[in-house]
Amino acid sequence: ADAIAGRRFVLQAGDCAERFAYCRSDRITNTLKVLLQMSLVLVVGAQRPIVRIGRFAGQYAKPRSADTETRNGVPLPSYRGDNVNRAEFTAEARTPDPQLLLRGYERAALTLNFIRALVKGGFADLHHPEYFDLDWVTHSPLADEYQRMVEMIGESLRFMENVLGVRAGETDRIDFFTAHEALHLACEEAQTRTVPRRSGWFNLTAHFPWVGLRTNDPEGAHIEYLRGLENPVGIKVGAGVTREQVARWIEKLDPRRTPGRLSFIHRFGADRIAEELPPLIEHVRAAGGSVLWVSDPMHGNTRRTASGVKTRYFADIYSEVEQAFDIHRAMGRQLGGVHIELTGEDVTECIGGARGPTEGELARAYESEVDPRLNGEQSLELAFLIARK
Repeated sequence: ADAIAGRRFVLQAGDCAERFAYCRSDRITNTLKVLLQMSLVLVVGAQRPIVRIGRFAGQYAKPRSADTETRNGVPLPSYRGDNVNRAEFTAEARTPDPQLLLRGYERAALTLNFIRALVKGGFADLHHPEYFDLDWVTHSPLADEYQRMVEMIGESLRFMENVLGVRAGETDRIDFFTAHEALHLACEEAQTRTVPRRSGWFNLTAHFPWVGLRTNDPEGAHIEYLRGLENPVGIKVGAGVTREQVARWIEKLDPRRTPGRLSFIHRFGADRIAEELPPLIEHVRAAGGSVLWVSDPMHGNTRRTASGVKTRYFADIYSEVEQAFDIHRAMGRQLGGVHIELTGEDVTECIGGARGPTEGELARAYESEVDPRLNGEQSLELAFLIARK
């Protein structure tokens, strides 16, 4: 609700598709470090608090465009995330295995408990921002600017504490929230519970579940599931959405028009957002909706290289975010957040940025089994660009 009113900004970011193998202390820590670094840049640049929402501890199922994948003339079922089957290209690995749901629950619990321990243990202490430095990002052209910003925050804290004579409260704690796509309905339903002293039902695996482009039918099962939750919820919205669809989404998911209840995460592509976003804003206005607008500049900008490698261009990603700010502002609305696929690892999956890989360098450290992600250096650069905007 604060983000809708322009008093906060939402940073939703993390892995495209989590792997069970990623449930390691170093990888979880690196992802949190990137989120913290980006949020510090946005706090200073935007002059407002940041809501940090990680795509982690549950992003284990993925929709796919095709039911099968063919390699060397051999067709097999598509990889649909570690909750469903395995990424290796064998008939055994691609056979859905319900036991994987138990492994996903285990990994999600381990991840959440580790994050809680880090946060409660002072990992996010603003007095010690060096705790969340990523060593390899020190080579970034923006490293010096980031360091100056961190030093400024530290000096401001010390000044305030010296004047007041007390330690600034809660500066050793930063809130993290979690989100994932509510795709695997049986899994989500099994973990939807009532809780003491609260009315209604909650998805207890994530603070902020959302439905994707392939499952956002207003009359479909996924929207019906979200309708029964008390959590804030989101819908991924793409091109060609009709006024009737928007009205049905709002009527089903936010009938009381409660600010903060419903988020529209729009994803069009840098070359289509100028055409597609204004009608969407008008449709919401016509329905009397009070939604949080979030830009997903990743999914509409996926391309394949000449050799068939899936990638994204940093310039396209930033262009879509930049246009989103401009369009919302021109139409009297507020872009309240961004939704980014990233990792804290030194991967080479997206092309460009100040020091980003070229097409020929993608193979050096390309590890995603589904969609390409920004690495930490590219993520930090994007945060600076968003803050300036």
